Amino acid sequence: MQTLKVFALMGGLTILLVGAGSYFGGTGGMAAMFVLAALMNLGSYWFSDKMVLRMYRAQIVDRARAPQLYGMVERLARRAKLPMPVVAIAPSEQPNAFATGRSPEHGVVCFTQGILRLMPVGSAELEGVTAHELAHIKHRHMLVGAIAATMAGVIMMLSRFAIFFGGRNNNNNPLALILMMILGPIAALVVQMAISRQNEFQADRTGAEIAGRPHGLAKALRSMDAQARRIPMEVNPAAAQLAIVNPLSGRRRLGIMGLFSTHPPTEDRIARLEALAR
Repeated sequence: MQTLKVFALMGGLTILLVGAGSYFGGTGGMAAMFVLAALMNLGSYWFSDKMVLRMYRAQIVDRARAPQLYGMVERLARRAKLPMPVVAIAPSEQPNAFATGRSPEHGVVCFTQGILRLMPVGSAELEGVTAHELAHIKHRHMLVGAIAATMAGVIMMLSRFAIFFGGRNNNNNPLALILMMILGPIAALVVQMAISRQNEFQADRTGAEIAGRPHGLAKALRSMDAQARRIPMEVNPAAAQLAIVNPLSGRRRLGIMGLFSTHPPTEDRIARLEALAR
């Protein structure tokens, strides 16, 4: 299923870029955008982990630099029957975490400095968060999320491209430009929402099974959600859907855009975990 999603997203990205190239640049623009789509698809597959770590300004750590954290991840990875992932730390003070990488053999688990200050290594809360991220790796969610982030970023770029060049080219259809300006950002959020919501529920359940303590993850989610509303995080919005809780929730706008949240409501996730514990 995850493989089908990857090919669907890559195909969608190619069609989107080629269509935009044809609209704005004719045959030459279509050919140029096809080459760009091929490069972006290959790049998002092979270098998704590096791109995401750069978005979060994260640094890789080893056993020598973070022995307790590395040991906890190693122990939970063995319990999940996964290869040892790369461990990274992002400089944000907002408590959060995410996983990335194109396969379980190339998995990455990243923690923010804020979560390491809030939750001691070895606590039920941090173990629950770690197990949740390992569950993403186990279910191969990370590649889909990274490609979705790339596709969302491209849609946002095209909407700005239409705004910039629409005013310079009087031959362009004003209605098409207006639709791209309005629907571009919404489409980007829909791409993220369609993938993230289902994946987060699945990772919560599998993560609780790996950690063996659903209440630890439930308590961690409640705490991180509250902190995310109070402590901002500077991160590319296209990569926000990779985090365990929405890192942009403190900037969430009211109204119809609230329907396009990249994460399921935290209360629903906690309720499912508490039911699982019972």
